[in-house]
Parts: sequence; C-alpha cells; structure tokens
Amino acid sequence: MAMEFDLIPQGTLLQENGHGETVVIRASTTRTFYCTMLIRDQIEQESVDVSIWGSADGENWGTQPLLKLPQQFYRGETRAVLELTLVPEVNFIRAGWDLNRWGRVAPLPMFVLGLHLAEMPAMPPHVPQSQASAST
Repeated sequence: MAMEFDLIPQGTLLQENGHGETVVIRASTTRTFYCTMLIRDQIEQESVDVSIWGSADGENWGTQPLLKLPQQFYRGETRAVLELTLVPEVNFIRAGWDLNRWGRVAPLPMFVLGLHLAEMPAMPPHVPQSQASAST
C-alpha cells in the first residue's frame, strides 16, 4: 500500500522559522513522493521557503535539504517530486521552513499552508536508448 502523509498538516499557521514532525519512510517501496504544497492564506510583503530534510537516524539532518521547493510569496499550489532512491540511507524526513517579512504593517510573517506527500511509482533510472534516439 502506498504511503501518504502530511509533512505540514493542511491549514497550519506559520509565523516563525521552524520544522515539522519527523516521518519514518522505511516502509516506502518506491522511495519516490509527489509533494503538494498549498498556501491558503498570507499577508503581503513576505516569502516562505519550504524544504524537505532527510536523516538516517532521525537525529542528524545534515547541512543541505533533499528538496527545496521554489520560494513562494502568494496563495496557491506548488508541486514537486521527491526522489530518494539514490539516498538509501535516508529513513526519516521532515519539512523545514524559513519565513521572511519586509513589510511595515504587521510585525510577524504569516502563512497558512500544508505540505502533503503521496508515494508514486519510481522514476526510471534512465531513458532506454531506443526512446532517446526516437525523440531527437
């Protein structure tokens, strides 16, 4: 059965930098996830950077994220694919976010968003030579 979970529960109010709960992904058969971030509310003159971090032991998260979603400023949906087949040591993932506010009206940034992941079929390791030749 395919894994499906929220790294950031839908409708979460973010007002400061932070990270979400740890999710164990050992049971994933494909190690490939379709990520959907939905921003439902925000104020002007601010941005959010959301990333997905990986860990082998659930304690050490490294210095670079596995995936960094495009910086967002407005409401809407952003999609990406998280491919973990090349990092078999990763057993845990979690979301991290950084907020930036440059406006003068409200003192704190404010985003209401969620980040949902659904396991999907694995990406092919390479394009077969016959298909590559046909497309050129």
